[in-house]
Amino acid sequence: MKQGPPPRPLRGRKLGDRRVRIERPHAAYFRYNPEGMLVAKEAASAPRTPAGRFLARVRGVLFGRPLSIHEEITERLSKLKALAIFSSDPISSSAYATEEILRVLVLAGAGALLLSLPIAIAIALLIAIVSTSYRQEVYAYPSGGGDYAVARRNLPNLFALIVAGALLIDYVMTVAVSTASAVEQVISAAPGFEDLRIEIGVGAIALITLGNLRGLRESGNIFAIPTYLFVGSSMLMIAIGVFRIVVGGEHVPPPNPLPGEPGIPQMVGVLLIIKAFASGSVALTGTEAIANGVPAFKPPESRNAATTLTAVAAILAILFIGITFVADSFGVVPVDAPATRTVISQVAGIIYGDGSLPFYLFQTFTALILFLAANTSYNAFPRLGAILARDGYMPRQFSFRGDRLAFTSGILILSAAAIFLLILFSGRTTALVPLYSVGVFIAFTIGQTGMVLHWRRERPRGWRRRLAINAFGALLTGFVFVVVLVAKAPTSLLVAVMIPLLVGMMLFIRRQYSASSTELAVKPHVRIPGPHRQERVIVPVPGINRAVVQAINVGRSIDPNVQAVLISDEPEEAAEIRARWERQLPDVPLVIVESPYRALVAPLISYLDVLDRAWPIDKEAPITFVVIPEYVARSWWERILYNQSAKRLRAALLGRPHTVVVNVPYRRELDDKPERPDEPRASPPPATPPGEAPPST
Repeated sequence: MKQGPPPRPLRGRKLGDRRVRIERPHAAYFRYNPEGMLVAKEAASAPRTPAGRFLARVRGVLFGRPLSIHEEITERLSKLKALAIFSSDPISSSAYATEEILRVLVLAGAGALLLSLPIAIAIALLIAIVSTSYRQEVYAYPSGGGDYAVARRNLPNLFALIVAGALLIDYVMTVAVSTASAVEQVISAAPGFEDLRIEIGVGAIALITLGNLRGLRESGNIFAIPTYLFVGSSMLMIAIGVFRIVVGGEHVPPPNPLPGEPGIPQMVGVLLIIKAFASGSVALTGTEAIANGVPAFKPPESRNAATTLTAVAAILAILFIGITFVADSFGVVPVDAPATRTVISQVAGIIYGDGSLPFYLFQTFTALILFLAANTSYNAFPRLGAILARDGYMPRQFSFRGDRLAFTSGILILSAAAIFLLILFSGRTTALVPLYSVGVFIAFTIGQTGMVLHWRRERPRGWRRRLAINAFGALLTGFVFVVVLVAKAPTSLLVAVMIPLLVGMMLFIRRQYSASSTELAVKPHVRIPGPHRQERVIVPVPGINRAVVQAINVGRSIDPNVQAVLISDEPEEAAEIRARWERQLPDVPLVIVESPYRALVAPLISYLDVLDRAWPIDKEAPITFVVIPEYVARSWWERILYNQSAKRLRAALLGRPHTVVVNVPYRRELDDKPERPDEPRASPPPATPPGEAPPST
């Protein structure tokens, strides 16, 4: 049989400028890339133990097979899938934004409800302005990151961290508010679920988490159908309602008296209108998510993201104004007793008929899109966390991807925080909304201000028009931020406190990473010297066994002078061990430390301290290698019975200066014969020359 050419060798440098190569790697585990580097295949990462293989099969069933980084391009989103994923948050807000406006206006009586439509139109204009501003950002920063990336490059780092903190809080609030509103839609159709409000919400977040852990493409498949069903059924409901109002002349006054707690009616004035506008501004949340997730789109990323952003804004504006117009014409107001009845469910009852099949279908679609609206945060929160981790402001675990190329740590943290808020506020949308949308307007304002500086510096073609768009957006969103902060006080001030806390945490993490980098840095042009400090090897032993013998031999490979230390609270037993030790290991000194208080770790560390203090002051202290023998049982359940003292000792020694902890595992299935420590080791066989068969044994 004709043999093909030999695989390309892997070359690298070692000390002494010597070359090293790996010939003929196992084809099942590795391959060579065009640059001659080894690339591990999926089999090389497969678990080796039965328990590990079982867990891998479980993960495969739950999350799918592991994906290679080279398959990431296949996980990109088309515009139709991206519209379903990124629009679920802003579009679904039309299900409760109108209700939040009416909850404020109802305090001033039935006459004030007529202001709901002008306020909705004003918010829709704000949506158009903000989406147009973000189109400029999408083209300027196609690598993603949104407002954080803009502030990072154009403003002092403090502003970037404020944006990051505001967005992280807002993404958590998106999950909590969307889930709470979805549960209320379920209760509106089936009042019997009122007592299971929190349980339904927590279960929904768990399912959404599982869907996102399976990877981006599966998430798009899950969320596409409910999103388009909600949009289609809502458009049909609005069209029927407008026809009945405009052509049929139907009009229903609001109920008298208005539902709710009795109180002194408020005067219709500027403050009431501002408060209603601030409450309805929750419709803008999620608008920035597309700018954060531009890399998730298929090429050309920027153009596809900008097109999707415009479509999302248009759909949201139509739904928001249409639902508000129909609700206002039919005198719909929020109802909380005897059971929750949302505004959008009342509109659907009027148009489709309460208790009819179309009504229940619409409520199902509304609940589904609200449950799945949290997916926008599940795409944006982990990506932002990964960017912060790469910049050193979040733990590095946030930048690691799981088997399905998802940022697992960010997904799990987001779910835990949202569940906590859901339980804390009893799963009620009205209680959660005052915390909502404050952070996102901070990000809007700082991001658009950064874009103004970007256009002034870069000055591409048409930069003056783009600068004007972003400058107007920054002024408008800054004004709205002040309005929202004041109108929702004092609850909104809680967010104003949480953001500085997050910024302080990120600065602390950054300082820790910077300090460790400085400590570990090696100057690139300085020749690295060989070892110059003296070494000593200490082997803590429980007696004489094969694991101890192996650890002593490993210690001898570091330094010939090995010292064994026995910590014992039984003097008679220690004397027997000494007699046997001197007979079997006469060339290895054994130090016995009696521990009358039955401690193990502290006496050993104290002994090491005594050795350090006995070292001459004018000489640099040696590196102490503590070689810990460990017995590795065959089964995972057996390992619970062993090495507990070794684990405590290792944990105590890891922070000790100039101390290196070496764990030496002894595996029974690999070593059937005890190795005599005084017997020289057999030298390894000579390497087989390339192209020759190894000698037979």
